[in-house]
Amino acid sequence: MTNLREEIIALAKKNGADIVGFAPASRFAPDDAIFKILPETKTVIGLAFRVLRGIYRGIEEGSTYYQYTTMGVENMEETIMPMAQLRVANLIEHDGYLALPQRRHQQIMAEKDGMNPEVAYDAIWRGVTAEVQMNFEDAAIRCGLGERGLSGALLTDAFGPMVRYCFILTDAEFEATDVVEPHLCDKCGACRNACPGKCISEEGERDDWRCAVYYNGASGLTNPFMPPTAFPDFEDRLSIIAGDAEISKERAKEILDEIFFYPPAHHSYPCSICGRACDRACYAHLEEKGILTKKFNTSYKKREDWSFDLKDFE
Repeated sequence: MTNLREEIIALAKKNGADIVGFAPASRFAPDDAIFKILPETKTVIGLAFRVLRGIYRGIEEGSTYYQYTTMGVENMEETIMPMAQLRVANLIEHDGYLALPQRRHQQIMAEKDGMNPEVAYDAIWRGVTAEVQMNFEDAAIRCGLGERGLSGALLTDAFGPMVRYCFILTDAEFEATDVVEPHLCDKCGACRNACPGKCISEEGERDDWRCAVYYNGASGLTNPFMPPTAFPDFEDRLSIIAGDAEISKERAKEILDEIFFYPPAHHSYPCSICGRACDRACYAHLEEKGILTKKFNTSYKKREDWSFDLKDFE
């Protein structure tokens, strides 16, 4: 099996994966969804793919926004990652083992009140049983792809939080990848402080409905496309624009229905105007500490964060 393991790693990396990890079934609870999806599961193979640093830089500069959503989210989730999974799965099945790719279904959530900030709220199927989808965040940790940061993001040694990931379940057994001992996140709060909508609590819990509102661009302080007259029918419009408003699930829907600042991508992906400010701040912090293994010729952060004045919307 050693040769097949090495072949899987080589093929995955040839098709865009940057990190490959193997978790034995014993790392998962007996009632974990992976065993409901594929009862014969012996190994979970995790594949992590970098999101180009330059894509985030466009938003950092306030110069280009659609590339993050179209190239960093949509094409990664709908094209690059599935193709790599299928090719690796074909290799595994060529050797006579079962292989079941597991890509995140962005529009399915087990929670009846759940929200995925990356997808239009009215495109999500809620209350779908957990058997449909494994716990991606948990599996990434168990596969040794990285550690969990304060905001819940997966942090990797090379790329910090600038990654996306998927999995393959198989009945083949492979040598396990070590689980990463947490060492990157120092709970500095940079992710929390960078969020334009104050969506992350002191403990690192994220309000996903609130996050969706500001992911879409409800903060006028960081949205170059918002007109001065935005949200005219909301009495607390300035609080919304400043990121201070109280936002319930129903209130979030009302605000999202009034956000027409930038065209969406396909597959129900709205364009991210916040550009994952939490991840960008985290990455900059990790790079400044000098602990990321992937080095670049220039630093990611080149100047102080820019913002507009709330007075522009009065």
